[in-house]
Amino acid sequence: MPARRTTIHLAALFLLPLIVAVFGISTAGAIALVLLMLAWRWAIALSLITAPPGGPDLVLESISASHFVEKVRWCLDRLGVDYAERPVGGTLGAFFLGRTVPRLWFRAGVSRSNIGNSSEILRYLWGRYAAERPAEAAFLDATPERLELERRIDRCGADLQVWVYFHLLDHRELTLHAWGENSTAIPAWQRAVLKLLYPLLAFLIRRAFRMSPRQHQRAVAHLDDLMSDVEARLADDPVSILGGDTVNYTDLAFAAIMGLWLMPPAYGGGRADPVRIAVDELPEAMRDAIDGWKTRFPRVTRLIEARYAER
Repeated sequence: MPARRTTIHLAALFLLPLIVAVFGISTAGAIALVLLMLAWRWAIALSLITAPPGGPDLVLESISASHFVEKVRWCLDRLGVDYAERPVGGTLGAFFLGRTVPRLWFRAGVSRSNIGNSSEILRYLWGRYAAERPAEAAFLDATPERLELERRIDRCGADLQVWVYFHLLDHRELTLHAWGENSTAIPAWQRAVLKLLYPLLAFLIRRAFRMSPRQHQRAVAHLDDLMSDVEARLADDPVSILGGDTVNYTDLAFAAIMGLWLMPPAYGGGRADPVRIAVDELPEAMRDAIDGWKTRFPRVTRLIEARYAER
Protein backbone atom coordinates (compact mmCIF):
# COMPACT_ATOMS: atom_id res chain seq x y z
CA MET A 1 0.00 0.00 0.00
CA PRO A 2 2.71 2.62 0.83
CA ALA A 3 4.45 1.84 -2.46
CA ARG A 4 1.18 2.29 -4.35
CA ARG A 5 0.50 5.64 -2.69
CA THR A 6 4.01 6.84 -3.50
CA THR A 7 3.71 5.65 -7.10
CA ILE A 8 0.37 7.44 -7.59
CA HIS A 9 1.88 10.62 -6.16
CA LEU A 10 4.90 10.32 -8.46
CA ALA A 11 2.65 9.83 -11.51
CA ALA A 12 0.64 12.90 -10.56
CA LEU A 13 3.87 14.86 -10.15
CA PHE A 14 4.99 13.91 -13.66
CA LEU A 15 1.59 14.92 -15.06
CA LEU A 16 1.54 18.27 -13.28
CA PRO A 17 3.22 20.31 -16.09
CA LEU A 18 0.80 18.77 -18.61
CA ILE A 19 -2.20 19.66 -16.44
CA VAL A 20 -0.98 23.26 -16.10
CA ALA A 21 -0.44 23.56 -19.87
CA VAL A 22 -3.69 21.90 -20.98
CA PHE A 23 -5.94 23.85 -18.62
CA GLY A 24 -4.04 27.13 -18.93
CA ILE A 25 -3.62 27.42 -15.17
CA SER A 26 -2.20 30.72 -13.97
CA THR A 27 1.12 31.13 -12.18
CA ALA A 28 -0.64 31.46 -8.84
CA GLY A 29 -2.66 28.33 -9.60
CA ALA A 30 0.46 26.42 -10.58
CA ILE A 31 2.16 27.41 -7.32
CA ALA A 32 -0.92 26.27 -5.42
CA LEU A 33 -0.77 22.89 -7.19
CA VAL A 34 2.91 22.51 -6.29
CA LEU A 35 2.09 23.26 -2.64
CA LEU A 36 -0.73 20.72 -2.82
CA MET A 37 1.69 18.08 -4.15
CA LEU A 38 4.11 18.84 -1.31
CA ALA A 39 1.31 18.52 1.24
CA TRP A 40 0.22 15.25 -0.36
CA ARG A 41 3.78 13.85 -0.10
CA TRP A 42 4.01 14.99 3.52
CA ALA A 43 0.71 13.25 4.29
CA ILE A 44 2.06 10.00 2.81
CA ALA A 45 5.21 10.25 4.93
CA LEU A 46 3.16 11.06 8.03
CA SER A 47 0.82 8.13 7.45
CA LEU A 48 3.78 5.72 7.46
CA ILE A 49 4.62 6.95 10.96
CA THR A 50 1.15 7.24 12.45
CA ALA A 51 -0.26 4.09 10.78
CA PRO A 52 2.70 1.90 9.77
CA PRO A 53 1.84 -0.92 7.35
CA GLY A 54 1.57 -4.46 8.66
CA GLY A 55 3.39 -7.51 7.39
CA PRO A 56 6.94 -8.79 7.90
CA ASP A 57 9.66 -6.53 9.25
CA LEU A 58 11.73 -7.24 6.13
CA VAL A 59 10.63 -6.62 2.54
CA LEU A 60 12.93 -7.46 -0.36
CA GLU A 61 12.32 -5.28 -3.41
CA SER A 62 13.38 -7.33 -6.41
CA ILE A 63 13.60 -8.05 -10.09
CA SER A 64 12.64 -11.72 -10.07
CA ALA A 65 15.44 -12.93 -12.37
CA SER A 66 18.21 -10.73 -10.92
CA HIS A 67 21.26 -12.68 -9.76
CA PHE A 68 22.06 -9.99 -7.18
CA VAL A 69 18.52 -10.37 -5.83
CA GLU A 70 19.02 -14.14 -5.80
CA LYS A 71 22.17 -13.71 -3.71
CA VAL A 72 20.24 -11.81 -1.02
CA ARG A 73 17.10 -13.94 -1.33
CA TRP A 74 19.08 -17.14 -0.80
CA CYS A 75 20.84 -15.74 2.28
CA LEU A 76 17.50 -14.61 3.74
CA ASP A 77 16.06 -18.08 3.15
CA ARG A 78 19.07 -19.76 4.76
CA LEU A 79 18.95 -17.35 7.69
CA GLY A 80 15.35 -18.42 8.24
CA VAL A 81 13.86 -14.99 8.87
CA ASP A 82 10.37 -13.94 7.85
CA TYR A 83 10.33 -11.58 4.86
CA ALA A 84 8.18 -10.63 1.92
CA GLU A 85 9.35 -10.14 -1.65
CA ARG A 86 8.02 -7.28 -3.77
CA PRO A 87 9.00 -7.65 -7.45
CA VAL A 88 9.15 -4.64 -9.76
CA GLY A 89 9.20 -4.44 -13.53
CA GLY A 90 12.62 -4.56 -15.14
CA THR A 91 14.75 -1.44 -14.93
CA LEU A 92 11.96 1.07 -14.25
CA GLY A 93 13.11 1.74 -10.70
CA ALA A 94 16.73 2.28 -11.68
CA PHE A 95 16.09 4.77 -14.48
CA PHE A 96 13.05 6.65 -13.18
CA LEU A 97 13.42 6.49 -9.39
CA GLY A 98 17.20 6.15 -9.11
CA ARG A 99 16.56 3.01 -7.05
CA THR A 100 18.30 -0.25 -7.91
CA VAL A 101 17.54 -3.76 -6.69
CA PRO A 102 17.98 -5.66 -4.52
CA ARG A 103 16.72 -3.26 -1.89
CA LEU A 104 15.87 -4.41 1.60
CA TRP A 105 13.24 -2.45 3.52
CA PHE A 106 13.15 -2.87 7.29
CA ARG A 107 11.43 -1.31 10.26
CA ALA A 108 13.43 1.39 12.04
CA GLY A 109 11.31 2.41 14.99
CA VAL A 110 7.96 3.68 13.76
CA SER A 111 9.09 4.10 10.17
CA ARG A 112 10.81 2.04 7.47
CA SER A 113 14.31 2.45 6.16
CA ASN A 114 16.12 0.65 3.36
CA ILE A 115 19.49 -0.56 2.14
CA GLY A 116 20.54 -1.14 -1.45
CA ASN A 117 23.48 -3.14 -2.83
CA SER A 118 23.61 -6.87 -2.12
CA SER A 119 26.88 -6.81 -0.15
CA GLU A 120 25.67 -4.02 2.14
CA ILE A 121 22.42 -5.88 2.75
CA LEU A 122 24.38 -8.95 3.85
CA ARG A 123 26.46 -6.81 6.24
CA TYR A 124 23.21 -5.51 7.74
CA LEU A 125 21.84 -9.04 8.17
CA TRP A 126 25.06 -10.19 9.86
CA GLY A 127 25.07 -7.18 12.18
CA ARG A 128 21.42 -7.58 13.10
CA TYR A 129 21.20 -11.35 13.55
CA ALA A 130 24.70 -12.44 14.70
CA ALA A 131 23.74 -11.99 18.36
CA GLU A 132 20.04 -12.73 18.01
CA ARG A 133 20.47 -16.09 16.24
CA PRO A 134 24.23 -16.83 16.16
CA ALA A 135 24.01 -20.40 14.87
CA GLU A 136 21.82 -19.52 11.87
CA ALA A 137 23.76 -16.33 11.05
CA ALA A 138 27.28 -17.80 11.32
CA PHE A 139 27.52 -18.33 7.56
CA LEU A 140 27.26 -14.53 7.08
CA ASP A 141 30.45 -13.77 9.02
CA ALA A 142 32.42 -11.43 6.73
CA THR A 143 36.11 -12.30 7.12
CA PRO A 144 38.69 -10.39 5.02
CA GLU A 145 39.15 -13.41 2.75
CA ARG A 146 35.42 -13.73 2.19
CA LEU A 147 35.03 -10.02 1.54
CA GLU A 148 37.72 -10.15 -1.15
CA LEU A 149 36.07 -13.12 -2.86
CA GLU A 150 32.68 -11.43 -2.63
CA ARG A 151 34.12 -8.31 -4.27
CA ARG A 152 35.30 -10.43 -7.23
CA ILE A 153 31.97 -12.25 -7.44
CA ASP A 154 30.04 -8.96 -7.45
CA ARG A 155 32.31 -7.60 -10.18
CA CYS A 156 31.48 -10.65 -12.27
CA GLY A 157 27.82 -10.10 -11.48
CA ALA A 158 28.07 -6.76 -13.30
CA ASP A 159 29.99 -8.47 -16.11
CA LEU A 160 27.18 -10.99 -16.46
CA GLN A 161 24.74 -8.12 -16.90
CA VAL A 162 26.88 -6.91 -19.80
CA TRP A 163 26.97 -10.42 -21.27
CA VAL A 164 23.20 -10.88 -20.96
CA TYR A 165 22.18 -7.50 -22.33
CA PHE A 166 24.75 -7.59 -25.13
CA HIS A 167 22.92 -10.62 -26.51
CA LEU A 168 19.32 -10.04 -25.39
CA LEU A 169 18.55 -6.37 -26.04
CA ASP A 170 18.11 -7.00 -29.76
CA HIS A 171 15.44 -9.57 -28.85
CA ARG A 172 12.64 -7.39 -27.51
CA GLU A 173 10.18 -10.12 -26.50
CA LEU A 174 12.80 -12.19 -24.67
CA THR A 175 14.02 -9.16 -22.72
CA LEU A 176 10.50 -8.05 -21.82
CA HIS A 177 9.70 -11.57 -20.64
CA ALA A 178 12.80 -11.55 -18.40
CA TRP A 179 11.71 -8.16 -17.02
CA GLY A 180 8.34 -9.55 -16.04
CA GLU A 181 6.01 -8.59 -18.88
CA ASN A 182 4.24 -11.93 -18.55
CA SER A 183 4.37 -12.17 -14.76
CA THR A 184 1.21 -11.39 -12.80
CA ALA A 185 3.42 -10.60 -9.79
CA ILE A 186 4.39 -7.36 -11.56
CA PRO A 187 1.75 -4.58 -11.43
CA ALA A 188 -0.11 -4.31 -14.73
CA TRP A 189 0.77 -0.64 -15.17
CA GLN A 190 4.49 -1.45 -14.88
CA ARG A 191 4.19 -4.18 -17.52
CA ALA A 192 2.45 -1.72 -19.83
CA VAL A 193 5.15 0.93 -19.27
CA LEU A 194 7.91 -1.61 -19.95
CA LYS A 195 6.38 -2.39 -23.36
CA LEU A 196 5.76 1.25 -24.18
CA LEU A 197 9.21 2.49 -23.18
CA TYR A 198 11.28 -0.49 -24.31
CA PRO A 199 13.27 1.42 -26.97
CA LEU A 200 14.18 4.10 -24.42
CA LEU A 201 15.06 1.55 -21.72
CA ALA A 202 17.23 -0.44 -24.14
CA PHE A 203 19.02 2.76 -25.15
CA LEU A 204 19.62 3.72 -21.51
CA ILE A 205 20.99 0.26 -20.67
CA ARG A 206 23.41 0.40 -23.60
CA ARG A 207 24.61 3.79 -22.42
CA ALA A 208 24.82 2.76 -18.76
CA PHE A 209 26.93 -0.32 -19.52
CA ARG A 210 28.84 1.37 -22.37
CA MET A 211 27.80 -1.58 -24.47
CA SER A 212 30.16 -2.54 -27.28
CA PRO A 213 31.85 -5.71 -28.60
CA ARG A 214 35.02 -4.69 -26.75
CA GLN A 215 33.13 -4.20 -23.46
CA HIS A 216 31.52 -7.60 -23.95
CA GLN A 217 34.92 -9.21 -24.48
CA ARG A 218 36.23 -7.61 -21.28
CA ALA A 219 33.23 -8.88 -19.33
CA VAL A 220 33.67 -12.43 -20.61
CA ALA A 221 37.40 -12.30 -19.77
CA HIS A 222 36.59 -11.33 -16.16
CA LEU A 223 34.08 -14.18 -15.91
CA ASP A 224 36.62 -16.64 -17.31
CA ASP A 225 39.27 -15.47 -14.82
CA LEU A 226 37.02 -15.99 -11.79
CA MET A 227 35.70 -19.34 -12.95
CA SER A 228 39.25 -20.53 -13.75
CA ASP A 229 40.32 -19.60 -10.22
CA VAL A 230 37.34 -21.34 -8.60
CA GLU A 231 37.82 -24.38 -10.86
CA ALA A 232 41.38 -24.73 -9.52
CA ARG A 233 40.26 -24.24 -5.90
CA LEU A 234 37.77 -27.09 -6.31
CA ALA A 235 40.43 -29.61 -7.37
CA ASP A 236 40.52 -31.18 -3.87
CA ASP A 237 36.72 -31.22 -3.69
CA PRO A 238 36.26 -28.87 -0.70
CA VAL A 239 32.78 -28.08 0.60
CA SER A 240 33.49 -24.35 0.45
CA ILE A 241 35.29 -22.48 -2.31
CA LEU A 242 37.62 -20.99 0.30
CA GLY A 243 38.23 -24.38 1.90
CA GLY A 244 36.70 -25.94 4.95
CA ASP A 245 33.72 -28.19 5.49
CA THR A 246 30.97 -25.61 5.95
CA VAL A 247 29.18 -23.41 3.43
CA ASN A 248 29.40 -19.65 3.90
CA TYR A 249 27.71 -16.74 2.17
CA THR A 250 30.37 -16.50 -0.56
CA ASP A 251 29.48 -20.03 -1.72
CA LEU A 252 25.84 -19.00 -2.03
CA ALA A 253 26.83 -15.72 -3.68
CA PHE A 254 28.96 -17.51 -6.28
CA ALA A 255 26.21 -20.03 -7.06
CA ALA A 256 23.56 -17.28 -7.23
CA ILE A 257 25.57 -14.99 -9.49
CA MET A 258 26.80 -17.74 -11.82
CA GLY A 259 23.39 -19.36 -11.69
CA LEU A 260 22.23 -16.62 -14.04
CA TRP A 261 24.00 -18.28 -16.99
CA LEU A 262 23.52 -21.89 -15.87
CA MET A 263 19.88 -21.41 -14.78
CA PRO A 264 19.46 -24.57 -12.67
CA PRO A 265 15.82 -25.57 -12.05
CA ALA A 266 15.85 -24.26 -8.46
CA TYR A 267 17.18 -20.80 -9.44
CA GLY A 268 15.14 -18.22 -7.57
CA GLY A 269 13.54 -20.74 -5.25
CA GLY A 270 10.49 -20.75 -7.53
CA ARG A 271 10.16 -16.96 -7.60
CA ALA A 272 12.04 -16.57 -10.88
CA ASP A 273 9.99 -19.19 -12.73
CA PRO A 274 7.53 -16.69 -14.32
CA VAL A 275 10.42 -14.81 -15.97
CA ARG A 276 12.65 -17.76 -16.86
CA ILE A 277 13.79 -18.08 -20.48
CA ALA A 278 14.24 -21.64 -21.73
CA VAL A 279 17.79 -22.32 -22.91
CA ASP A 280 16.61 -23.39 -26.37
CA GLU A 281 14.93 -19.97 -26.78
CA LEU A 282 18.15 -18.02 -26.11
CA PRO A 283 20.15 -16.53 -28.99
CA GLU A 284 22.62 -19.01 -30.46
CA ALA A 285 25.66 -17.04 -29.23
CA MET A 286 24.42 -17.32 -25.64
CA ARG A 287 23.81 -21.05 -25.96
CA ASP A 288 27.32 -21.51 -27.36
CA ALA A 289 28.84 -19.53 -24.47
CA ILE A 290 26.91 -21.61 -21.90
CA ASP A 291 28.02 -24.88 -23.51
CA GLY A 292 31.60 -23.60 -23.58
CA TRP A 293 31.59 -22.68 -19.88
CA LYS A 294 30.11 -26.07 -18.94
CA THR A 295 32.86 -27.84 -20.89
CA ARG A 296 35.75 -25.72 -19.62
CA PHE A 297 34.59 -25.47 -16.00
CA PRO A 298 33.02 -28.82 -15.04
CA ARG A 299 33.80 -28.46 -11.31
CA VAL A 300 32.25 -24.99 -11.24
CA THR A 301 29.17 -26.34 -13.01
CA ARG A 302 28.86 -29.24 -10.57
CA LEU A 303 29.30 -26.88 -7.60
CA ILE A 304 26.50 -24.58 -8.76
CA GLU A 305 24.24 -27.56 -9.43
CA ALA A 306 25.06 -29.07 -6.03
CA ARG A 307 24.31 -25.84 -4.18
CA TYR A 308 20.97 -25.56 -5.98
CA ALA A 309 20.18 -29.20 -5.29
CA GLU A 310 20.40 -28.21 -1.60
CA ARG A 311 18.39 -25.02 -2.21
